[in-house]
Amino acid sequence: MALSAGARLGPCEVVALLGAGGMGEVYRARDTRLGRDVAVKLVHPRFAADPEQLRRFEQEARAASQLDHPNILVVHDLGSHEGGPYIVSELLEGESLRERLGAPMPPRKAIEYVVQVAHGLAAAHEKGIVHRDLKPENLFVTKDGRVKILDFGIAKLAQPVVSSVPLTEALTASPPTEPGVVMGTVSYMSPEQVEGKAIDQRSDLFSLGVVLYELLSGRRPFQKETAAETMTAILREEPPELAETNTAVSPGLERVVRHCLEKEPSSRFQSAADVAFALESLSSVSAPSLPVVALPRQRGVRRTAAIVTGAAMLLLIALALGFLLGGRKARPEPPSFQQITWRLGNIRSARFAPDGRSVLYSASWEGKPTAIFLKHAESAEAARLSSCPAPRSSRSRQRVSWRSNSASRIPRIRL
Repeated sequence: MALSAGARLGPCEVVALLGAGGMGEVYRARDTRLGRDVAVKLVHPRFAADPEQLRRFEQEARAASQLDHPNILVVHDLGSHEGGPYIVSELLEGESLRERLGAPMPPRKAIEYVVQVAHGLAAAHEKGIVHRDLKPENLFVTKDGRVKILDFGIAKLAQPVVSSVPLTEALTASPPTEPGVVMGTVSYMSPEQVEGKAIDQRSDLFSLGVVLYELLSGRRPFQKETAAETMTAILREEPPELAETNTAVSPGLERVVRHCLEKEPSSRFQSAADVAFALESLSSVSAPSLPVVALPRQRGVRRTAAIVTGAAMLLLIALALGFLLGGRKARPEPPSFQQITWRLGNIRSARFAPDGRSVLYSASWEGKPTAIFLKHAESAEAARLSSCPAPRSSRSRQRVSWRSNSASRIPRIRL
Protein backbone atom coordinates (compact mmCIF):
# COMPACT_ATOMS: atom_id res chain seq x y z
CA MET A 1 0.00 0.00 0.00
CA ALA A 2 1.33 3.43 -0.97
CA LEU A 3 2.41 5.75 1.84
CA SER A 4 0.41 8.90 2.40
CA ALA A 5 1.82 12.41 2.53
CA GLY A 6 3.41 13.13 5.88
CA ALA A 7 4.56 9.54 6.52
CA ARG A 8 8.06 9.23 7.93
CA LEU A 9 10.91 7.12 6.62
CA GLY A 10 13.74 7.82 9.01
CA PRO A 11 14.56 11.53 8.77
CA CYS A 12 12.54 11.84 5.52
CA GLU A 13 8.96 13.03 5.34
CA VAL A 14 6.93 11.79 2.36
CA VAL A 15 5.54 14.55 0.16
CA ALA A 16 3.99 12.63 -2.77
CA LEU A 17 4.12 9.36 -4.71
CA LEU A 18 6.21 9.72 -7.87
CA GLY A 19 5.70 6.25 -9.33
CA ALA A 20 5.46 2.53 -8.69
CA GLY A 21 6.87 -0.58 -10.33
CA GLY A 22 7.53 -4.26 -9.81
CA MET A 23 10.16 -3.64 -7.12
CA GLY A 24 8.31 -1.02 -5.08
CA GLU A 25 7.36 2.66 -4.98
CA VAL A 26 9.25 5.92 -5.41
CA TYR A 27 8.32 8.97 -3.33
CA ARG A 28 9.23 12.61 -3.33
CA ALA A 29 10.28 13.41 0.23
CA ARG A 30 11.88 16.10 2.37
CA ASP A 31 15.01 15.33 4.35
CA THR A 32 14.17 17.25 7.52
CA ARG A 33 17.64 16.69 8.93
CA LEU A 34 19.49 18.39 6.05
CA GLY A 35 16.63 20.48 4.65
CA ARG A 36 16.68 19.16 1.08
CA ASP A 37 14.26 17.46 -1.32
CA VAL A 38 15.11 13.82 -2.03
CA ALA A 39 13.70 10.73 -3.71
CA VAL A 40 12.94 7.65 -1.60
CA LYS A 41 12.57 4.22 -3.21
CA LEU A 42 10.79 1.78 -0.93
CA VAL A 43 11.45 -1.81 -1.97
CA HIS A 44 8.60 -4.30 -1.52
CA PRO A 45 9.18 -6.56 1.50
CA ARG A 46 8.72 -9.74 -0.60
CA PHE A 47 12.11 -9.05 -2.21
CA ALA A 48 13.81 -8.95 1.17
CA ALA A 49 12.35 -12.07 2.78
CA ASP A 50 15.71 -13.82 2.92
CA PRO A 51 18.17 -12.28 5.42
CA GLU A 52 21.21 -13.23 3.36
CA GLN A 53 19.66 -11.73 0.24
CA LEU A 54 18.89 -8.53 2.14
CA ARG A 55 22.45 -8.41 3.48
CA ARG A 56 23.88 -8.71 -0.04
CA PHE A 57 21.55 -5.98 -1.28
CA GLU A 58 22.56 -3.61 1.51
CA GLN A 59 26.24 -4.36 0.94
CA GLU A 60 26.03 -3.56 -2.75
CA ALA A 61 23.75 -0.56 -2.29
CA ARG A 62 26.23 0.90 0.20
CA ALA A 63 29.04 0.30 -2.25
CA ALA A 64 27.02 2.08 -4.92
CA SER A 65 26.52 5.01 -2.56
CA GLN A 66 30.30 5.50 -2.65
CA LEU A 67 30.31 5.98 -6.42
CA ASP A 68 30.90 9.56 -7.45
CA HIS A 69 30.10 9.89 -11.13
CA PRO A 70 27.86 12.33 -13.04
CA ASN A 71 26.08 9.45 -14.83
CA ILE A 72 25.18 7.49 -11.69
CA LEU A 73 22.37 8.41 -9.31
CA VAL A 74 23.72 9.78 -6.02
CA VAL A 75 22.65 7.63 -3.05
CA HIS A 76 22.39 9.50 0.25
CA ASP A 77 21.16 6.91 2.75
CA LEU A 78 19.69 3.44 3.34
CA GLY A 79 17.03 2.33 5.79
CA SER A 80 14.20 -0.11 6.50
CA HIS A 81 10.46 0.42 6.84
CA GLU A 82 8.06 -2.34 7.94
CA GLY A 83 10.37 -5.08 6.66
CA GLY A 84 11.17 -3.45 3.35
CA PRO A 85 14.45 -1.63 2.64
CA TYR A 86 14.48 1.84 1.17
CA ILE A 87 17.08 4.01 -0.54
CA VAL A 88 17.30 7.78 -0.22
CA SER A 89 18.80 9.43 -3.31
CA GLU A 90 19.04 12.72 -5.14
CA LEU A 91 15.79 13.99 -6.64
CA LEU A 92 15.96 14.14 -10.44
CA GLU A 93 13.93 16.31 -12.79
CA GLY A 94 13.23 14.83 -16.20
CA GLU A 95 11.99 11.47 -17.47
CA SER A 96 13.11 7.89 -17.87
CA LEU A 97 14.59 6.74 -21.15
CA ARG A 98 11.55 4.47 -21.54
CA GLU A 99 9.35 7.56 -21.78
CA ARG A 100 11.51 8.89 -24.61
CA LEU A 101 11.30 5.69 -26.65
CA GLY A 102 8.92 5.35 -29.57
CA ALA A 103 10.08 5.81 -33.11
CA PRO A 104 13.71 4.97 -34.00
CA MET A 105 16.05 7.56 -32.53
CA PRO A 106 18.63 9.44 -34.66
CA PRO A 107 21.97 7.60 -34.34
CA ARG A 108 23.83 10.64 -33.00
CA LYS A 109 21.33 11.09 -30.15
CA ALA A 110 21.31 7.36 -29.34
CA ILE A 111 25.12 7.33 -29.26
CA GLU A 112 25.12 10.39 -27.00
CA TYR A 113 22.88 8.65 -24.46
CA VAL A 114 24.61 5.27 -24.54
CA VAL A 115 28.11 6.77 -24.27
CA GLN A 116 27.03 8.43 -21.03
CA VAL A 117 25.66 5.14 -19.72
CA ALA A 118 28.88 3.37 -20.71
CA HIS A 119 30.95 5.90 -18.77
CA GLY A 120 28.77 5.38 -15.70
CA LEU A 121 29.03 1.61 -15.99
CA ALA A 122 32.81 1.84 -16.34
CA ALA A 123 33.00 3.70 -13.02
CA ALA A 124 30.82 1.10 -11.30
CA HIS A 125 32.63 -1.86 -12.81
CA GLU A 126 35.96 -0.50 -11.61
CA LYS A 127 34.54 -0.84 -8.07
CA GLY A 128 33.37 -4.39 -8.77
CA ILE A 129 29.69 -3.41 -8.97
CA VAL A 130 27.53 -5.01 -11.68
CA HIS A 131 24.07 -3.56 -12.29
CA ARG A 132 22.32 -6.78 -13.49
CA ASP A 133 19.11 -5.04 -14.61
CA LEU A 134 20.07 -2.39 -17.13
CA LYS A 135 17.02 -1.28 -19.14
CA PRO A 136 15.36 2.00 -20.23
CA GLU A 137 13.28 2.12 -17.03
CA ASN A 138 16.52 2.32 -15.03
CA LEU A 139 18.06 5.07 -17.18
CA PHE A 140 16.91 8.60 -16.42
CA VAL A 141 17.40 11.62 -18.69
CA THR A 142 17.51 14.90 -16.80
CA LYS A 143 16.22 18.16 -18.18
CA ASP A 144 19.75 19.20 -19.16
CA GLY A 145 20.28 15.99 -21.19
CA ARG A 146 22.39 14.07 -18.68
CA VAL A 147 21.73 10.34 -18.36
CA LYS A 148 21.72 8.82 -14.87
CA ILE A 149 21.86 5.09 -14.10
CA LEU A 150 19.34 4.14 -11.40
CA ASP A 151 18.88 1.20 -9.03
CA PHE A 152 22.37 -0.18 -8.52
CA GLY A 153 22.02 -3.04 -6.06
CA ILE A 154 18.24 -3.41 -6.24
CA ALA A 155 18.42 -6.13 -8.90
CA LYS A 156 20.34 -8.22 -6.34
CA LEU A 157 17.08 -8.74 -4.46
CA ALA A 158 15.36 -10.28 -7.49
CA GLN A 159 17.98 -13.02 -7.87
CA PRO A 160 17.38 -16.34 -6.09
CA VAL A 161 19.74 -17.34 -3.28
CA VAL A 162 18.75 -21.03 -3.11
CA SER A 163 18.21 -23.49 -5.92
CA SER A 164 14.75 -24.66 -4.76
CA VAL A 165 13.11 -22.15 -7.11
CA PRO A 166 13.72 -22.61 -10.85
CA LEU A 167 15.83 -19.78 -12.22
CA THR A 168 13.44 -18.88 -15.04
CA GLU A 169 10.54 -18.71 -12.58
CA ALA A 170 12.47 -16.52 -10.15
CA LEU A 171 13.69 -14.16 -12.84
CA THR A 172 10.33 -13.73 -14.52
CA ALA A 173 8.08 -13.66 -11.47
CA SER A 174 6.15 -10.43 -11.00
CA PRO A 175 3.11 -9.32 -9.03
CA PRO A 176 -0.29 -9.73 -10.76
CA THR A 177 -0.72 -5.97 -10.87
CA GLU A 178 2.46 -5.50 -12.93
CA PRO A 179 1.98 -7.45 -16.20
CA GLY A 180 4.52 -5.37 -18.09
CA VAL A 181 7.44 -6.04 -15.76
CA VAL A 182 8.04 -9.62 -16.90
CA MET A 183 8.85 -8.93 -20.53
CA GLY A 184 10.47 -5.62 -19.74
CA THR A 185 13.11 -7.36 -17.62
CA VAL A 186 13.59 -10.62 -19.52
CA SER A 187 14.15 -8.83 -22.84
CA TYR A 188 17.35 -7.20 -21.53
CA MET A 189 18.95 -10.26 -19.94
CA SER A 190 22.28 -11.57 -21.13
CA PRO A 191 22.54 -15.23 -22.22
CA GLU A 192 24.48 -16.08 -19.07
CA GLN A 193 21.70 -14.59 -16.94
CA VAL A 194 19.10 -16.67 -18.76
CA GLU A 195 21.17 -19.81 -18.19
CA GLY A 196 21.76 -19.02 -14.53
CA LYS A 197 25.53 -18.80 -14.89
CA ALA A 198 27.85 -16.53 -12.95
CA ILE A 199 27.88 -13.04 -14.40
CA ASP A 200 30.34 -10.17 -14.50
CA GLN A 201 30.51 -6.72 -16.06
CA ARG A 202 30.14 -8.17 -19.55
CA SER A 203 26.53 -9.05 -18.76
CA ASP A 204 25.82 -5.32 -18.36
CA LEU A 205 27.44 -4.73 -21.76
CA PHE A 206 25.01 -7.16 -23.41
CA SER A 207 22.09 -5.34 -21.78
CA LEU A 208 23.58 -2.04 -22.94
CA GLY A 209 23.67 -3.41 -26.48
CA VAL A 210 19.98 -4.31 -26.20
CA VAL A 211 19.19 -0.76 -25.08
CA LEU A 212 21.21 0.75 -27.94
CA TYR A 213 19.48 -1.55 -30.45
CA GLU A 214 16.08 -0.47 -29.14
CA LEU A 215 16.98 3.21 -29.31
CA LEU A 216 18.06 2.85 -32.94
CA SER A 217 15.25 0.57 -34.13
CA GLY A 218 12.33 1.40 -31.84
CA ARG A 219 11.98 -2.28 -30.87
CA ARG A 220 13.75 -4.82 -28.68
CA PRO A 221 16.06 -7.23 -30.52
CA PHE A 222 14.78 -10.44 -28.89
CA GLN A 223 11.16 -9.56 -28.06
CA LYS A 224 8.73 -12.48 -28.43
CA GLU A 225 5.19 -13.30 -27.33
CA THR A 226 6.18 -15.13 -24.14
CA ALA A 227 9.04 -15.00 -21.65
CA ALA A 228 10.15 -18.52 -22.62
CA GLU A 229 10.31 -17.61 -26.33
CA THR A 230 12.18 -14.42 -25.52
CA MET A 231 14.81 -16.28 -23.50
CA THR A 232 15.19 -18.84 -26.29
CA ALA A 233 15.77 -16.01 -28.77
CA ILE A 234 18.41 -14.48 -26.50
CA LEU A 235 20.26 -17.79 -26.43
CA ARG A 236 19.95 -18.83 -30.07
CA GLU A 237 18.79 -16.09 -32.44
CA GLU A 238 20.36 -13.05 -34.07
CA PRO A 239 18.31 -9.83 -34.16
CA PRO A 240 17.15 -8.28 -37.46
CA GLU A 241 19.45 -5.83 -39.21
CA LEU A 242 19.11 -2.32 -37.81
CA ALA A 243 19.05 -0.85 -41.31
CA GLU A 244 15.62 -2.46 -41.80
CA THR A 245 14.04 0.10 -39.47
CA ASN A 246 16.59 2.92 -39.45
CA THR A 247 18.46 3.62 -42.68
CA ALA A 248 20.59 6.23 -40.90
CA VAL A 249 22.46 3.50 -39.01
CA SER A 250 25.96 3.10 -40.49
CA PRO A 251 27.67 -0.28 -40.91
CA GLY A 252 30.18 0.71 -38.24
CA LEU A 253 27.45 1.42 -35.70
CA GLU A 254 25.74 -1.86 -36.61
CA ARG A 255 28.99 -3.70 -35.88
CA VAL A 256 29.37 -2.06 -32.47
CA VAL A 257 25.82 -3.04 -31.50
CA ARG A 258 26.34 -6.65 -32.61
CA HIS A 259 29.66 -6.81 -30.82
CA CYS A 260 27.79 -5.97 -27.60
CA LEU A 261 25.20 -8.67 -28.39
CA GLU A 262 27.61 -11.57 -28.86
CA LYS A 263 26.28 -14.69 -27.13
CA GLU A 264 29.63 -15.58 -25.56
CA PRO A 265 30.93 -13.02 -23.02
CA SER A 266 34.50 -13.52 -24.26
CA SER A 267 33.46 -12.40 -27.76
CA ARG A 268 31.93 -9.10 -26.61
CA PHE A 269 33.56 -5.84 -25.67
CA GLN A 270 35.45 -6.57 -22.48
CA SER A 271 34.79 -3.26 -20.74
CA ALA A 272 32.31 -0.41 -20.77
CA ALA A 273 35.20 1.94 -21.52
CA ASP A 274 35.80 0.04 -24.78
CA VAL A 275 32.15 0.52 -25.76
CA ALA A 276 32.33 4.24 -25.03
CA PHE A 277 35.56 4.56 -27.04
CA ALA A 278 34.12 2.75 -30.06
CA LEU A 279 30.94 4.83 -30.06
CA GLU A 280 32.76 8.12 -29.54
CA SER A 281 35.05 7.26 -32.46
CA LEU A 282 32.03 6.59 -34.68
CA SER A 283 30.24 9.76 -33.65
CA SER A 284 33.29 11.87 -34.50
CA VAL A 285 34.18 10.40 -37.89
CA SER A 286 31.24 8.37 -39.19
CA ALA A 287 28.33 8.94 -41.49
CA PRO A 288 26.49 6.42 -43.69
CA SER A 289 28.57 7.36 -46.74
CA LEU A 290 32.04 7.57 -45.20
CA PRO A 291 34.44 4.85 -46.34
CA VAL A 292 35.99 4.41 -42.88
CA VAL A 293 32.88 2.63 -41.62
CA ALA A 294 31.87 1.04 -44.90
CA LEU A 295 33.98 -2.10 -44.67
CA PRO A 296 31.90 -5.11 -45.74
CA ARG A 297 30.76 -7.37 -42.90
CA GLN A 298 29.88 -10.44 -45.01
CA ARG A 299 31.40 -13.49 -43.41
CA GLY A 300 32.50 -15.04 -46.70
CA VAL A 301 34.59 -12.15 -47.96
CA ARG A 302 38.30 -12.97 -48.41
CA ARG A 303 40.74 -10.44 -49.75
CA THR A 304 43.90 -11.77 -51.36
CA ALA A 305 47.34 -10.55 -50.39
CA ALA A 306 47.88 -9.11 -53.85
CA ILE A 307 44.77 -6.90 -53.63
CA VAL A 308 45.75 -5.69 -50.18
CA THR A 309 49.28 -4.89 -51.29
CA GLY A 310 48.04 -3.10 -54.40
CA ALA A 311 45.56 -1.03 -52.41
CA ALA A 312 48.25 -0.04 -49.92
CA MET A 313 50.62 0.95 -52.72
CA LEU A 314 47.95 3.07 -54.43
CA LEU A 315 47.25 4.80 -51.13
CA LEU A 316 50.92 5.54 -50.58
CA ILE A 317 51.34 6.83 -54.14
CA ALA A 318 48.32 9.12 -53.81
CA LEU A 319 49.54 10.52 -50.50
CA ALA A 320 53.07 10.95 -51.84
CA LEU A 321 51.76 12.83 -54.87
CA GLY A 322 49.77 15.18 -52.65
CA PHE A 323 52.85 15.72 -50.52
CA LEU A 324 55.04 16.58 -53.52
CA LEU A 325 52.51 18.94 -55.07
CA GLY A 326 51.93 20.72 -51.80
CA GLY A 327 55.60 21.04 -50.94
CA ARG A 328 57.13 22.41 -54.14
CA LYS A 329 57.78 25.83 -52.64
CA ALA A 330 59.23 24.55 -49.40
CA ARG A 331 61.87 21.93 -48.87
CA PRO A 332 60.17 19.07 -47.05
CA GLU A 333 61.64 17.66 -43.90
CA PRO A 334 62.43 13.93 -43.73
CA PRO A 335 59.36 11.87 -42.83
CA SER A 336 59.12 10.19 -39.45
CA PHE A 337 57.50 6.91 -38.53
CA GLN A 338 55.69 5.84 -35.38
CA GLN A 339 54.91 2.19 -34.72
CA ILE A 340 51.37 1.64 -33.45
CA THR A 341 51.24 -2.16 -33.16
CA TRP A 342 53.54 -4.50 -31.27
CA ARG A 343 51.68 -7.81 -31.45
CA LEU A 344 52.48 -11.03 -33.29
CA GLY A 345 50.20 -11.81 -36.22
CA ASN A 346 49.07 -10.77 -39.70
CA ILE A 347 47.73 -7.44 -40.92
CA ARG A 348 45.40 -7.66 -43.90
CA SER A 349 44.52 -4.05 -44.69
CA ALA A 350 44.62 -0.55 -43.23
CA ARG A 351 43.28 2.87 -44.05
CA PHE A 352 43.12 6.35 -42.56
CA ALA A 353 39.90 7.79 -41.17
CA PRO A 354 38.76 11.17 -42.60
CA ASP A 355 40.12 12.99 -39.55
CA GLY A 356 43.66 12.09 -40.67
CA ARG A 357 44.63 11.01 -37.17
CA SER A 358 42.96 7.61 -36.85
CA VAL A 359 43.78 4.31 -38.53
CA LEU A 360 41.26 1.54 -39.16
CA TYR A 361 42.87 -1.82 -39.85
CA SER A 362 42.07 -5.53 -39.85
CA ALA A 363 44.48 -7.96 -38.23
CA SER A 364 44.78 -11.44 -36.82
CA TRP A 365 46.80 -11.36 -33.60
CA GLU A 366 48.28 -14.32 -31.74
CA GLY A 367 46.48 -16.88 -33.92
CA LYS A 368 43.03 -15.45 -33.13
CA PRO A 369 40.35 -14.73 -35.79
CA THR A 370 40.75 -11.61 -37.89
CA ALA A 371 39.18 -8.52 -36.30
CA ILE A 372 38.80 -4.84 -37.11
CA PHE A 373 40.65 -2.32 -34.92
CA LEU A 374 40.51 1.47 -34.61
CA LYS A 375 43.63 3.33 -33.45
CA HIS A 376 43.88 7.01 -32.59
CA ALA A 377 47.29 8.65 -32.69
CA GLU A 378 46.89 9.80 -29.10
CA SER A 379 45.68 6.45 -27.74
CA ALA A 380 47.97 3.82 -26.28
CA GLU A 381 45.84 0.90 -27.41
CA ALA A 382 43.67 0.14 -30.42
CA ALA A 383 39.95 -0.54 -29.91
CA ARG A 384 38.65 -3.82 -31.26
CA LEU A 385 35.42 -3.14 -33.19
CA SER A 386 34.37 -6.50 -34.66
CA SER A 387 35.51 -9.89 -35.91
CA CYS A 388 35.69 -11.11 -39.47
CA PRO A 389 36.98 -14.35 -41.04
CA ALA A 390 40.41 -14.46 -42.56
CA PRO A 391 42.30 -17.07 -44.62
CA ARG A 392 44.83 -19.15 -42.73
CA SER A 393 48.39 -18.09 -43.18
CA SER A 394 51.70 -18.50 -41.42
CA ARG A 395 52.20 -16.23 -38.48
CA SER A 396 54.61 -13.40 -38.91
CA ARG A 397 55.30 -10.19 -37.14
CA GLN A 398 53.84 -7.24 -38.98
CA ARG A 399 53.17 -3.73 -37.91
CA VAL A 400 51.21 -0.66 -38.85
CA SER A 401 53.17 2.58 -38.67
CA TRP A 402 52.33 6.27 -38.87
CA ARG A 403 54.40 8.22 -41.36
CA SER A 404 54.17 11.95 -40.96
CA ASN A 405 56.02 15.01 -42.18
CA SER A 406 56.17 18.13 -40.05
CA ALA A 407 55.94 20.40 -43.08
CA SER A 408 53.01 18.88 -44.91
CA ARG A 409 51.32 17.15 -41.94
CA ILE A 410 50.16 14.39 -44.27
CA PRO A 411 50.03 11.01 -42.46
CA ARG A 412 51.09 7.86 -44.27
CA ILE A 413 50.67 4.17 -43.63
CA ARG A 414 53.45 1.63 -43.85
CA LEU A 415 52.61 -2.09 -43.70
